[in-house]
Amino acid sequence: MRIVYEPYEMQEIANKYREWGKTIGFVPTMGYLHKGHLSLVKEAKKNNDVTFVSIFVNPTQFAPNEDLDKYPRDIERDEELLKREGVDFLFYPTVENMYPDGFQTYVSVENLTQVLEGASRPTHFRGVTTVVSKLFNITKPHRAYFGKKDAQQLIVIKKMVENLNFDVEIVGLPIVRESDGLAMSSRNKYLNKKEREEAVCLYKSLQKAKEMIDKGTDDAETIKQEMRKIIEKYEIPKIDYISINSLSELKELKKIEKDNTLISLAVFVGKTRLIDNLWI
Repeated sequence: MRIVYEPYEMQEIANKYREWGKTIGFVPTMGYLHKGHLSLVKEAKKNNDVTFVSIFVNPTQFAPNEDLDKYPRDIERDEELLKREGVDFLFYPTVENMYPDGFQTYVSVENLTQVLEGASRPTHFRGVTTVVSKLFNITKPHRAYFGKKDAQQLIVIKKMVENLNFDVEIVGLPIVRESDGLAMSSRNKYLNKKEREEAVCLYKSLQKAKEMIDKGTDDAETIKQEMRKIIEKYEIPKIDYISINSLSELKELKKIEKDNTLISLAVFVGKTRLIDNLWI
């Protein structure tokens, strides 16, 4: 595996592979890799001639009161995991390389970013879409891989790619979970023992929602109330939001729509904010 630090060098490498007729699979990450990330890498390896992974903790998607400085990092461990997976290139730029002095161009997707995570974290998605646009221009992928745990991010990026005519296929892959159902996340590292035990409430509330829908309940408010009851049984977790939206436009739904419903939630478990979701 070759590590590349400079955007222009990475771009030159990507251009050469395209000229040679090779397909590029790309997995953008913020590092501190887990099995969820590696599932994306495995899929990229399986379906492309060459695999690029980026590790970049992107400052523009963090608000001033968020955990940028504390965000977990372990580049040596990440490198070893990627080598084991047979990744061809790791793109590992600095903040100065990605946002040099005088940087003033941003990419924004409008309506889709005003709800859910966008309502709780108003500056978040502008940072995400800007950095992903830059990464696509640098790595020139034919396919880019994202996890469905960040459901809104995946939907927003698909819209950006469609609207701005990016020449890349966006591939969304299922959430990878711990044995008790907790969605894998780099932020799970922040949880102490009791918080980790109680964090399973997100998954349990989603399982309750699925059970209700399977039995014929389609009223969104009724489902949300039952999800709240499950989470409120626990001592530590505090709900930020529970929402039921259309997958196509992220509009709030009153009734479950088959093949077009996203049930999502954000919950503070101690100081750690966790998200999870269910695609119907």
